Amino acid sequence: MQEVHQVSSAEITRLKQYYTSSLTSTPPGAVFRAKKNGTVVTAYRSGKVMFQGPHIQSELARWHFTPQAAATTSHTSTHRHATSQPLPTGFATWSVLGSDEVGTGSFFGPLTVAAVFVDRDHLDTVKALGIQDSKKLTDPEIIKMAKQLITFLPYHVVNLMPDKYNQLMARYHNQGQLKALCHNLALQKVLQKIQPTTPDAILIDQFVAPATYYRYLKGQPVILKDHVYFQIKGEQAHLAVAAASVLARYVSLQVMDQLTEQAGITLPIGAGNAVDQIAAKLLHRGLSLDQFAKVHFANTQKAQAIAAHLK
Repeated sequence: MQEVHQVSSAEITRLKQYYTSSLTSTPPGAVFRAKKNGTVVTAYRSGKVMFQGPHIQSELARWHFTPQAAATTSHTSTHRHATSQPLPTGFATWSVLGSDEVGTGSFFGPLTVAAVFVDRDHLDTVKALGIQDSKKLTDPEIIKMAKQLITFLPYHVVNLMPDKYNQLMARYHNQGQLKALCHNLALQKVLQKIQPTTPDAILIDQFVAPATYYRYLKGQPVILKDHVYFQIKGEQAHLAVAAASVLARYVSLQVMDQLTEQAGITLPIGAGNAVDQIAAKLLHRGLSLDQFAKVHFANTQKAQAIAAHLK
């Protein structure tokens, strides 16, 4: 069995502390991996936590996570065109519109969602660029690759700067819902750009159960449902998601450079102690974190406590 849940950076820290005695080697892009009671728990910098094993129920219950199996079943009857697994045979060779996001687990910087259409005629060209999940690429590689991708692939990026992100979080109080709204919008924009062409499928890098994703979108004027698939580590399932990952990271890097210039100090990624220290310095200088960071993170309170003792 395998389930993925989206959590806050503070929750990941709490999980890591609990599993300290059970930690194993950490894979690329992860904060930690642990094995306890036959269950493998992997927390990623994106804020996703994956539970794997035949008996994951006890660990899910420990953290009050609702098992996704029942939700997925009810989802099937409501949104019969959407599915989570498995993908159809030969899916990697289809013309696919894919989406992915970056920035969800980082205190500083934006939430960036990209959608990219890769038709089957461009698959070899994209593959020849050596594209893969952006977490495995260096910043110079991402910049070079993204500049090439945008010359021939239809795409759209929804980039929420910290101030806008904080406004929307004050309204929705749920980062997962905010991500769902951004994915839905980015995908719509690309569909408009490629008309009358239609993709064989839409693939969303899965960050919540499909049923939850659609619940988050309830009330939106347009909700994409037809031929929509969800896949954990979607970048490994189709190059469209890998391309979206690279473009989202590229835009995020540009924004981080801008914010660093405005702040007058290098803004680190992630949500660790180094982030708390820099945030405290910004507060000490009289700057508002709203312009640079996702203030609902626990780092805000930590930075305020540190800043209170700075002279």
